[in-house]
Amino acid sequence: MTVLASGLTTAQAAARLQQDGANLLPRKPPVPWWRRVLTQLRDPLIVVLLIAAALTAITGDWTDMAVILLVVVVNTTVGVAQEIRADRAIGALEELTAPAARVIRDGHQRQIPAADVVLEDLVVLAEGDIIPADATVTQAESLLVDESALTGESVPVDKGEADQVSSGTVVVRGRGTAVVTATGAASAMGRIATMMVKGSGLTPLQRRLMGIGRLLAGVTVLLCAVVLALGLARGQDLELMVVTAISLVVAAVPESLPAVVTLSLALGARRMATRHALVRRLPAVETLGSVTVLATDKTGTLTEGRMAVGHLWPTASTAELLTAAVLCNDARLEYGEALGDPTEVALLAAATEHGLDRAALQERFPRVAELPFDSRRKRMTTVHRLPEGRYRVICKGAPDVLVTDGAAIEQADSYARSGCRVLAVTAADVDTLPEPIEELGLPLLGLVAIVDPPRKAAAATIAACRRAGIRPVLITGDHPSTAHAVAAELGIDEVHARATPERKLDIIQELRDQGDILAMTGDGVNDGPALRRADIGVAMGRRGTEVARQAADLVLADDDLNTVVAAVEEGRRVYANIRRFLVYALSGGAAEIAVMLLGPFAGLTLPLLPAQILWINLLTHGLPGVALGGEPAVPGAMNRPPRPPSQSILGAGLWQRVIRIAVVLTAVTLGVAFWAQQTGRPWQSMAFFALGAAQLGVGIGSRARPRTLANPMLLLAIAGALLLQLAALYLPLLQELLGTQPLAPGDLLIVLALSVLGYAAVRLDRILHPAK
Repeated sequence: MTVLASGLTTAQAAARLQQDGANLLPRKPPVPWWRRVLTQLRDPLIVVLLIAAALTAITGDWTDMAVILLVVVVNTTVGVAQEIRADRAIGALEELTAPAARVIRDGHQRQIPAADVVLEDLVVLAEGDIIPADATVTQAESLLVDESALTGESVPVDKGEADQVSSGTVVVRGRGTAVVTATGAASAMGRIATMMVKGSGLTPLQRRLMGIGRLLAGVTVLLCAVVLALGLARGQDLELMVVTAISLVVAAVPESLPAVVTLSLALGARRMATRHALVRRLPAVETLGSVTVLATDKTGTLTEGRMAVGHLWPTASTAELLTAAVLCNDARLEYGEALGDPTEVALLAAATEHGLDRAALQERFPRVAELPFDSRRKRMTTVHRLPEGRYRVICKGAPDVLVTDGAAIEQADSYARSGCRVLAVTAADVDTLPEPIEELGLPLLGLVAIVDPPRKAAAATIAACRRAGIRPVLITGDHPSTAHAVAAELGIDEVHARATPERKLDIIQELRDQGDILAMTGDGVNDGPALRRADIGVAMGRRGTEVARQAADLVLADDDLNTVVAAVEEGRRVYANIRRFLVYALSGGAAEIAVMLLGPFAGLTLPLLPAQILWINLLTHGLPGVALGGEPAVPGAMNRPPRPPSQSILGAGLWQRVIRIAVVLTAVTLGVAFWAQQTGRPWQSMAFFALGAAQLGVGIGSRARPRTLANPMLLLAIAGALLLQLAALYLPLLQELLGTQPLAPGDLLIVLALSVLGYAAVRLDRILHPAK
């Protein structure tokens, strides 16, 4: 490839842009709103609700049909709105990637959008630049590139002529020019982006809800068919029994479940947004609650993604060692920000912490000569004039080149084994300006161990994960010694180092094949495919690359790793509330079916009318059911292991609890009805009120924190539902609609007192059969 120093002409660049396309990463086209809606409507529970709505339309029950369709519309709207809101937030973060590039065209340097860079463009590179495309270096002066976003390596890499540089990497020192060899999808970053086509599939919550949806549909239809058959066998009117069976189907299906799920997820997403965590897909909130393995990248995720002095080993004094390290240093401060080689920036920061003033030192010991660092010599040397007129030669570089003392060599090896980058600093005073500069054999001032320090929240996050029964795994492209050192400091036992993007995918798939539910955190381009493949991907927002953010389900806008722990707790809260609602709704639905099945055997010809069944269903599954989704997390939720991935949503004793509570509700309802019938009271109205009130008692008993005012909306919703249940007995319009009769005050008090058994059943069951 022959590239002139004048670069491409404007016409050549335009032709190449037309031919090859813009220098953009491959991205999926925007999802149209109608496709988002259809995705929401394909949810199994929503399908069951649509079928129930069709059945109510057949029977002419327009009111209940309208309620069911309202639930569907609200659920779909909330889900679609959250997805769109999250996509917009992610789009706003994309300005963190390289927005512009400097190229030479028509013999002049100009700044253009990075998307307009084309093949054979001559790109100008300088300190702080984000490289816009893959390129071959044609000229380099002390060029040092941070490739951690692409490879996971925390130590920057020297680049010389003919070396390759990759898009998305950052120039941290020096300058140079490079000719573009690949753009867009053909670049290193683009090739990794194309690996993210395959996602993780259904979330654990979606898989569990699909199972419960099929189970509910099958069992409900079967039992209601039995009710229909028994009624016809007793000589009941065909139309009445068909309407009754359809009403039971509608009542038994917890149509509020999608609304409860969506509300719980939306509340979780809102809570997390206040902590600067952007949820891209609502189910991701719950998925973290199911996580059994937290796989995390190292550089920029567990660590701060910057170099810092971890250890000093002076042979004389720390001040003398740091003074030499500051003088033999090309990093600088501009507008309060340190620029240059990250290692040299770390040395400046350490000197400042020890009270040394770089400007004052440079003024007192001005530099008069130097030999810049290069990767062949592995060292940098500077010469400074001393106040008395003599000269000081300072050299810093690799210990294997500068150190001969046995103790120092042993110490340097110890630092290196612990994952540090080790520098030796030597110095000597001479009478005259040396020509040439002698670099080797100078007295050793000491060793400096450079580390990429762990984030302050990292150790606490890993410890919290362990308490919650989540196994942390480190997967990084960095050197094994560095990876193991960080893992040991943070308490991580399982480490996979030198992992390529392809290997990361294999590791994640292996863990998933073992039955684990996996969360992956990362920030680099090389993390993108793994974030996509994991059950939930968590990306850093500030330091994270565009590839990582686009692949993730959850983006930490402030890069606070501790937010992951809060997200796990939110996920567990959501799942607990869904199970809490299922106990409430399914026990009530099962009781309704049981009352209709067993009532005739007790001499109760038709225990409840179809309208009464739908009314109870509307009150109990409506606002009270939805309000259950706002229950707070139970104390100690993060001190329990995650639920087994194979466990059903009705597992861990939940379906047995549903049956036990349903038995109590059925006994209360049939007992009240049988007693009322034998004593000449309006038994059907009393059964109607007893079943509704007892179910509301179950709702109160299902609270996560009883005897507190947590989630006041649930208390208000149940109080409102109870008032409407009373109105059904005493308002003439509702009496005519539902076929009810008013109860005497004494009878009403008796039924209310017995309905408290619904509350008692839940509380007692929790004591006798605590959740596993």
